[in-house]
Amino acid sequence: MAYVISDDCIACGTCIDECPVGAISEGDKYSINPEACTECGTCADVCPSEAIHPGE
Repeated sequence: MAYVISDDCIACGTCIDECPVGAISEGDKYSINPEACTECGTCADVCPSEAIHPGE
């Protein structure tokens, strides 16, 4: 299960620099490409708003 970004995202950009495979895209709401996500959890660890969690 890839990680997902919830509506709690504040679009700070912290997660983008931390993703080792570049699976996160910017936009009005950031998103994670489930095909590229390796489920490492690094993005969730650095998210200041705790908006990133494992998908269901």
